[in-house]
Amino acid sequence: MFLAILGILVIVFTSAIAKANPKVENMGRIGRLGGIGLIVLGLSTACFVQIQPGEVGVQTLFGKVQQGILTEGLNVINPVVKVVRFDVRTQNYTMSAVRDEGAKLGDDAIRVLSADGLEVEIDLTVLYSMVPAKAPDILRTIGPDYRDVVVRPITRTEIRDKAVFYDAVALYSTNREEFQQKCTNPSKQNSLDEDSYSKK
Repeated sequence: MFLAILGILVIVFTSAIAKANPKVENMGRIGRLGGIGLIVLGLSTACFVQIQPGEVGVQTLFGKVQQGILTEGLNVINPVVKVVRFDVRTQNYTMSAVRDEGAKLGDDAIRVLSADGLEVEIDLTVLYSMVPAKAPDILRTIGPDYRDVVVRPITRTEIRDKAVFYDAVALYSTNREEFQQKCTNPSKQNSLDEDSYSKK
């Protein structure tokens, strides 16, 4: 759209100069032709958008989210829509006590109370991916920063809810694998969790 706006400005500018000084009338004609060319080029390039592999695009028109998604490859669109891209590949989010290891700087480990009343510090990495068809709903109801709005808090709540059934020692030794399995298959009670992303 930048080229189209530039073309309009060229037409207005050169027409004003030609009107003010009849001796440069040819400049006004050339400016009009050049401006029309820029407008056509700008509109034609604005009608196409390329979506990269592992992404989907969601169109918004004057703030209204359009249904349907743009899949990878070249897509023909309305030149005035804005395209918001979402990564639908499997991603990871790490919460760790090590300063530079997690998604957030500093100590971001989860502290939970075990069944025997002891505080346990848990480092974890959660794998998640967005369901492509849900991208318009996620943009409308959550926004593009769904990782911090949904993935992080639901993961932390899920870990705390499951950890209370294990003793501190069991979490690190005998029942560690069982605990991981329970956290990998979260309950279906939270529809936001179920609709917005899938844990691997």
